[in-house]
Amino acid sequence: MGDDELADIRRRRMMEMQQQAAGQQDEAERQRQYEAQIHSVLMQILEPEARERLNTIKLTKPDFARSVEQQLVMLAQSGRIKTKINDEQLKVILKQVIPTKREFNIRRKG
Repeated sequence: MGDDELADIRRRRMMEMQQQAAGQQDEAERQRQYEAQIHSVLMQILEPEARERLNTIKLTKPDFARSVEQQLVMLAQSGRIKTKINDEQLKVILKQVIPTKREFNIRRKG
């Protein structure tokens, strides 16, 4: 392999890496915009106490909180939320959304 071929391979590899980095930056920017949109909608539909409760849940159960946020945003965008949601209303919504837990009792014979 000659020096020219090696330089060409390096140049192509460098271009690929730059394109990949640019793609990652674009994806990160899209994610930031999406998060900003969700935050904006939540600011409009949640009272401060409810927003604080949702943020607390986000610290302990981020996936659950994210799904609740998405559901609230969908309800707001479809026009099903007419007034701001207070803390008590959010508690009711959370109780409805929380998956039911199954209890298992293990009994030993003997």
